[in-house]
Amino acid sequence: MTENISLSSTLNNPSIDTVSYGDSLNLVKDIVTAASDRKGENIIIIKAQEVSYLADYFVIVSGFSPVQVRAIANSIKQTVQDNWQVNPYGMEGQQEASWVLIDYGDVIVHVLQPKQRQFYNLEAFWGHAEKIDVNDLIASN
Repeated sequence: MTENISLSSTLNNPSIDTVSYGDSLNLVKDIVTAASDRKGENIIIIKAQEVSYLADYFVIVSGFSPVQVRAIANSIKQTVQDNWQVNPYGMEGQQEASWVLIDYGDVIVHVLQPKQRQFYNLEAFWGHAEKIDVNDLIASN
């Protein structure tokens, strides 16, 4: 059974603090670190700002069970809250935890189990966008 992800709750929420435009890549770095800390795998960073108005970056992460997907998503949420004092505009899919979407405005995070990741194939959908090497990002200051 697939889960519908709704972004309607994430739009135009004035009570949410935002990350400034220039800080988006640093936010991505913290997100990747948090996902890695919970053993998230096959992390892909897509630089979407040149091809989409939805976000500057998409981060796609695999978790191998509902428990791990939730743990990765919660680690990301907590890390961003601690380091940036920012809550997501919305967070969808936690109950089923086959695909959790976390929307930080300029950065959208997808944490998926392998079956959903293969089926939706977000990497191919955004294949025309530049990819950022995770190891290079983590190694940067």
